[in-house]
Amino acid sequence: MVVGMRFQGFVDRFNSCALALRDSRRFGAAVSRRLTIVSYVGRRSGKEFQTPVAYKRQGGTVLIAVQMPDAKKWWRNFEGEGYPLALELDGRKQSGHAVARRDGRSRVLVTVTLD
Repeated sequence: MVVGMRFQGFVDRFNSCALALRDSRRFGAAVSRRLTIVSYVGRRSGKEFQTPVAYKRQGGTVLIAVQMPDAKKWWRNFEGEGYPLALELDGRKQSGHAVARRDGRSRVLVTVTLD
């Protein structure tokens, strides 16, 4: 439990720093090309969540490779048939449908089809 709390504290600090860089005048444009904010409503909790993630855009598709997926829970909302979400891209919110797939190993890829 203590290790999990320490890891979550690290993640929270990292996310805060990433968001500060993304919002900065000096680095914001460069960071925003690789970092977005995912907004979604939890399937079980009904609460709204936001988390910064690295992404790669290919036309109307956004790919998010989840780093250390076993230590994170957010992507599990998108397993199976997937679930709607919103991303901040090009300075505005865009909605889409995300599907999370785990490969045979421990990697998880979330594929977002933009509306």
